[in-house]
Amino acid sequence: MAIDVKDLPPKYQAQALQKYMAQQKRRGPPPSPAADGPPKASKYHNSPTERITPSGAVLHFDSQKEARRYDHLAALERAGQIRDLRLQVDFTLQEAYTDTEGRRVRAIRYRADFTYQAPAAYWTGKGPMWDLVVEDVKSRPTRTKEYLLKRKLLKDKLGIDITEV
Repeated sequence: MAIDVKDLPPKYQAQALQKYMAQQKRRGPPPSPAADGPPKASKYHNSPTERITPSGAVLHFDSQKEARRYDHLAALERAGQIRDLRLQVDFTLQEAYTDTEGRRVRAIRYRADFTYQAPAAYWTGKGPMWDLVVEDVKSRPTRTKEYLLKRKLLKDKLGIDITEV
């Protein structure tokens, strides 16, 4: 609920104006678009990309490689070779907790690029079994120490291997 300064008594109008001017002075002059120069390159030199689904939803991908992988997986899902394709699925590797000094420690989570169900390598008399597949689109620079640690934790805690593409 915003209050219009004009609705305040004159004394408080002056006080609000003084406070606003002090805030503007602390912020400094607004940045000049011409002085910034060329736009800064992304950390891993990737190009964010979008895809539009048949239903009209717009999907945003961090890189063109990830978008191409989505196109391939979506085609496999339409062909019936995989099912339940999901994007950006979170796995909790360690729950949040409070330490002995009362500080809150955040949970450790891993976010997979894609998850889906694929036919298992074995068959039963009832038909094919389906396994969970977790995929992450990686390049050499994106295989960080943090990612490698989370990959190990995911295998240890949940028994899930990450397929790198």
